[in-house]
Amino acid sequence: MTHRPHSPNRRRLLRGLALAGSAACLAACQSLPTGAATAAAASGRFVRRQIDVAGHVYAYQVFVPAAAIPRPLPVVLFLHGSGERGDDGDRQTQAGLGPHVRAHAADFPALVVFPQSPAGESWEGDTATMALATLDAATAEFDGDRARTTLTGMSRGGYGTWSLALREPTRFAALVPVCGGITPPGTRPDLDSLRVEATRDAPDPFAAAAHRLRAIPSWIFHGARDDIVPPEQSRRMYAALQREGADTRYTEFPDANHNSWDPAYATPALWPWLFAQRR
Repeated sequence: MTHRPHSPNRRRLLRGLALAGSAACLAACQSLPTGAATAAAASGRFVRRQIDVAGHVYAYQVFVPAAAIPRPLPVVLFLHGSGERGDDGDRQTQAGLGPHVRAHAADFPALVVFPQSPAGESWEGDTATMALATLDAATAEFDGDRARTTLTGMSRGGYGTWSLALREPTRFAALVPVCGGITPPGTRPDLDSLRVEATRDAPDPFAAAAHRLRAIPSWIFHGARDDIVPPEQSRRMYAALQREGADTRYTEFPDANHNSWDPAYATPALWPWLFAQRR
């Protein structure tokens, strides 16, 4: 890819978008020609960031909504799946929530944080610590609303959604796990270690997780034909949450295999429901 040098006006715009998301963005836009300023203010965009956690530097991205969206912003933390792991700082925006946000960049009304898990890792331990650190940093930098912070993830990130919520049960206003689970899926040897570690030793990990998360509204999504993480994982968690009297919803797509994230994030009712949740 060839990178063209930025003009002084372009550099001012990028600096404003990256550092402010609102006031400084508007100031930067005022220095541009009218058409360019209007286009810049009318659409949100992704910005790249790095964070140092315990001596390790991780790349992540943040979607910052259009300047016209009122601040403080609702915040969504997105956890990607196995295929997006690495250190390029970009792959985590290319599947799942990232494409949906790009398609609705002009009017998507939330700050979205996209950490990237290192290769071979799950959203546990140091990787979970890093994800929460990116959430804190982006919330502070771009005027996010801690009372309207929600968590979603797909596949391995669906497992991570339950795991991070168990780690920070008072942090999130709502959870949206997509094709995730609690215990190893039992479909491939390389997935035998995929689980929610916080409940691994419980007699019934689903019941243990549901009991601890019963106060957090959730909307679970899964594909009925999923042959990687069977839908039984989400069915059991939904049933356990129902037994706890939790505010929970479950949508199962009858024709979807493992990719239930595209129809999940395209569900029109999801977003008004999610952004209405508060701690």
